[in-house]
Amino acid sequence: MSKFAKKKDGDVPAVSTASLPDIVFMLLFFFMTVTVMKDSTLKVENTLPNASETKKLEKKDRVIYIYVGKPTSQYEKVYGSEPQIQLNDKFAGPSEVGDYILQERAKKAQELQNVLTTALKVDKNANMGLISDIKQELRKVNALKVNYTTYEGDAFMNLNR
Repeated sequence: MSKFAKKKDGDVPAVSTASLPDIVFMLLFFFMTVTVMKDSTLKVENTLPNASETKKLEKKDRVIYIYVGKPTSQYEKVYGSEPQIQLNDKFAGPSEVGDYILQERAKKAQELQNVLTTALKVDKNANMGLISDIKQELRKVNALKVNYTTYEGDAFMNLNR
């Protein structure tokens, strides 16, 4: 007759590490796809105004941002305390806005170039004359779809300075 070996009690099988590289690569690709890199560093103070009738932009890849506001304390010595225009990571004058829009438009896919929106993130204490100059430059390059970025809230709160 044959002898049967008695099974050892409490013996746990070893963990298979064959799928470990697959798991690591899946996590790596997950974080690579969901991570969004910051486009630019804000060099202007940007306290957005409140508005009661707001609408959220659906597709952020179709937006070109222009920031307007007083330079932050580290740039105030060079650029003064008057509101400035920031395009990407540099300060610019109103005459440079048109070229910036054309460059950003050229970077986008052909089918998106006609549906781009220019978002103005303007400090609530900025001069309207500067905004008017920006809008004139946008008209010259046929960037007529303009969005003003605001906080949702009571518009009368903007009167309190």
